[in-house]
Amino acid sequence: MIDASNSTGAREDFVAQYKRILAGVLDTRPSGTRQHLATALGKHRSFVSQISNPAYATPIPVDHLSTIFTVCHFSTAEKRVFLDLYRQAHPRRQLPTGNGHGTRTISVTLPDLGEETNRHVDHLVAEFVRTLTQMAQTFASDASDASGIPDASERERPSRGLD
Repeated sequence: MIDASNSTGAREDFVAQYKRILAGVLDTRPSGTRQHLATALGKHRSFVSQISNPAYATPIPVDHLSTIFTVCHFSTAEKRVFLDLYRQAHPRRQLPTGNGHGTRTISVTLPDLGEETNRHVDHLVAEFVRTLTQMAQTFASDASDASGIPDASERERPSRGLD
């Protein structure tokens, strides 16, 4: 019989270890990286502090990994060790394959409307970008489906005269 408390403790150790790697990477990057990461994730800076703090057992959501690697500029070695620990901490989670789209950063200049209003505007802009991205992906998918070009499974194979 497997001791559940032992497996939970091991999982928490792996979570703490991969969070230490993230914290170390963030500590060696230029100032503003934490805020840039928070913006890219559509979260508050306190969220970045939580996901990079080994004292919190809360795991990093798998869908944030690609953004974290891109914004924080993980080296190949850092990424490999991080992902090994992540897999050990969360063996049932499907990690991104890397076949998806990358990200890009654009800069928008807005007036300073005060701390609280700025926070709301930042959230609205991040939400707008997420919605716009989903719409663009849906449009691209619908356009390729409606192109009239059959995909590989629908194409007829050429006859070789053996029929």
